[in-house]
Parts: sequence; C-alpha cells; structure tokens
Amino acid sequence: MVITQLSIMGSLDPSYLDTIRLPQDQVLVLSSLGSYRGKYGSFGEIDRELLDELRTLAKIESIESSNRLEGIIVEHGRLEEIALTPSTPKGRPESEVAGYRDALDLIHRAVERLDVDASTIKELHEMVYSYTPLRGGTWKEKENYIIERVGGQTRIRFRPVSAKDTPDAMQNLITEFEIASSMGYDPLITIPLFVLDFLCIHPFPDGNGRVARLLTLLLLYKAGYHVGRFISIERVMEQTKEGYYRSLFRSSQGWHEREHDPIPWITYFWMALIKAHRELDERISKLLKGRGSKTISVRRAVLSLEQPFSFAEVKGECPSVSDDMIRHVMKAMKKEGLIIATSKGKGARWVRTTSASK
Repeated sequence: MVITQLSIMGSLDPSYLDTIRLPQDQVLVLSSLGSYRGKYGSFGEIDRELLDELRTLAKIESIESSNRLEGIIVEHGRLEEIALTPSTPKGRPESEVAGYRDALDLIHRAVERLDVDASTIKELHEMVYSYTPLRGGTWKEKENYIIERVGGQTRIRFRPVSAKDTPDAMQNLITEFEIASSMGYDPLITIPLFVLDFLCIHPFPDGNGRVARLLTLLLLYKAGYHVGRFISIERVMEQTKEGYYRSLFRSSQGWHEREHDPIPWITYFWMALIKAHRELDERISKLLKGRGSKTISVRRAVLSLEQPFSFAEVKGECPSVSDDMIRHVMKAMKKEGLIIATSKGKGARWVRTTSASK
C-alpha cells in the first residue's frame, strides 16, 4: 500500500491514535468486549427458528429506533408491516422507514461484498432516501450545521467540514481507516473513531445519523462482532440517547484542530456494546428455557396420543407451539428411534416404537 500525505488528518491518523491513553477501567472493558468477538458468529446447537426470532425482533427495533432518534415516528403496527414485508410506504415518515429497512437488509445480506469506501457509503445513503423525493447518495453541496434549540432560540452546536472540503475529508477518513486497520489497531478503537469523524464531517445534506448507525453495524460485522444481528444496537442508543448525544458533543469539541478528546465517545460506544451483548446472553437464555418447555410439550403429546396419530393431532395438543418447532421435535424423536411414520405426505400417520415405552 502506498501511503501519501493527506491534506485533512482525522482521528484515525497514527500520529493521533498513538496519543490516546485509555483509563485503566476502560482497558478492562476493552478486554471484556474482546472476549465477545466471534461468539455469536456461530450458534452451534441453537436452532434456526430461535435465531430467526432474534433477527426479526432486532430488525424491527433497529428500524424503529434509528429513525425515532431523528424524530421520524411511524405507528408500531404499521412499522412492523413495512419492516417485514415489501409494503408500499405512505407519506414521508414511512418512506424513510422503508429506506432504512432496505439499507439494513443490504448490510445483512451482503456484508462480505461491501467495502468500506465512498461507493458503499453513498449507496447506503441513497437507499435511505430511495422512497422519498430527495436525491440520496451525493455529498452535500451546501454548508450544514448541527444546531440546538435553547430557550426558543437556535444556536450552532458544531460546524462540520465545509461542503467544498467534504469529498477530500471522506476519502481521507476511508484511507486512514484502511491504514489503521492494516497496522493492527484494535477495531474497537478504530470503529468508534471512524463514526466520530464521519459525524464531524457530516458529509450528506441530511440522514448522517442514520448512515452512521448503519456503518457502525457494517464495521462491527466485518470485525467479527455480530451482536447487532440479534440485538438492536440502535435501540440501545435510543434508550441511552442523552449519553449518546452528550458523548458525541464532548468528543467533537476541538475536532478540527485535533485537540478533541475521543474518550467520552469511545466509553459510550463500548457501554452500548456491552449492554447489547449482555441483553443477547439474557435473551438467548430465556428463549432456550421457553424452547425447552415447548419441546417437553410436544414430546408429551407425541408419547400420549392414541396411535396412529397425525401432525395435526400433535398440533391440536400444542396450539402455542409453531409448526416448525413441532416438526423439529418430531424429527429429533424419529432420529432417536422413538417414532416412525407409517405413511408419507401431508396426511402422514405416526406410531411409537417399543423404545418410546421404555
């Protein structure tokens, strides 16, 4: 790789990275997070139905929370419909929800082929606005400021990179990230710094927060942290939004002069990841416990029904258990040699073997 002198240097330049000093307690947090890496890339014995439940809920929550952080509100029932089906959006809020859905789906579906480059970042922004009259996927052409309202008046909270310097700043950010990654800097440091610099550049006219959260997921997945597939990190950020915005503000002060302190944002970012991982541990535990009770219900029905019995009869005894779960348990019982099918097809009949009565 040929490294050239870049005109705009950000948080990921090695000369800045090497000045960062983590407090001792944060070093311990970094170590704790590192132990989660790859843990949820393969779930072993956890079955597909359970994983699908987790993914579906996380998808709905991510779409809802990331948009709600920007003041985009859609009634929950309608939001679920848009999130899970190709439903045609009606009105501006639903259009932006549908766009985030498509961008999120792209990351989940094609993370391996998506490079962290200008093309991917623009593609994600374009998708977010694909159902709206606004044109997405192009860098800002006018100045945009981060403002806040105080006592009925507005004031500039932060001045992002100018429109004319944005293309160079974004290319610099991407290049610095590539260099830092190749030099072996911990992704749990480079990822939050990438997001911080992205938000300080504020490269798009609108939608920067949502694209930043999409990029967070993409970068985490590429680094081997898969928790966002099963627990909504966006929801965690919404639940702690005061800390989210406060830490970004604190770490952005002095950013243009490279006199900023990234620790508040890094600390918040790690807290959100720890919280998401702990929630996933708890949710898997609860689902497995519930799944265990459902397995017991199906097995009891199979072992007590008058023979021969059908799938429909098992379903009748276990109305709260999904069809896929019943099939899963019956398949396992067949493999154990406890039941055999006496006929095939939709109306197949089953009987217990002598092993089932022992």
